[in-house]
Amino acid sequence: MNRRRAAFELLIFGALALGLRFAFDPLFWRYAGPVSLILTLAILLAYLRRRGEGWSSLGLIRLPGLRSKLLLAPQTLVAFVLFAASIALTVFGGQAVGLEFMGEEPPGVEERWGDVAGNLPMYLTWLGIVWTSAAFGEEMFFRGFLITRFDAVLRGAPLSGALAVVLAALFFGLGHYYYQGLRGLITTAGIGIAFGTAFLLFKRNLWPLVITHGIIDTINFSALYFEWE
Repeated sequence: MNRRRAAFELLIFGALALGLRFAFDPLFWRYAGPVSLILTLAILLAYLRRRGEGWSSLGLIRLPGLRSKLLLAPQTLVAFVLFAASIALTVFGGQAVGLEFMGEEPPGVEERWGDVAGNLPMYLTWLGIVWTSAAFGEEMFFRGFLITRFDAVLRGAPLSGALAVVLAALFFGLGHYYYQGLRGLITTAGIGIAFGTAFLLFKRNLWPLVITHGIIDTINFSALYFEWE
């Protein structure tokens, strides 16, 4: 992919994702992020297909043979370990250096998810969102799309792959700022770096990240629903 096309796609689809999110925010604040992301991905898919491409160009690759499928288990474990390390570094590390707000839950989290506890329809609704917009959608956009495009724009620069991961992670963090505040931005940016590193480590295979992301969010919402301490 040439640099000019990659920069054009970053500008257009990055602006589209942000613009739709802000447009939907006054209408349905809780679901503005998931809906805007799914619409952005639908438009992105139509664009890619017109160019003779598909999801596989962003990392949702076919897994031929038994070996590649069996590798998903250890790859998912590696992704989970990187996720846990990012949480430890941002949340607990932040508190250790005096960032006390890293140990406090942002008020927007309770406002957005507070009615999941004991509410089966709401719980199932969010599980549906977890496996569509979050696990699939966020990995496709923030890892598969943004990292590949940033890497193409930065091609030839020192550590272009690492820079692409960091830039995509910052965008990922900003996408969570509107309801999680600065703590959420830092935490999710750290997760973005962890998952972006795994994306490159797995040779741009998104499947382990989609699975890991979905499992983690499913556990989180199950904890809310069942009111686990």
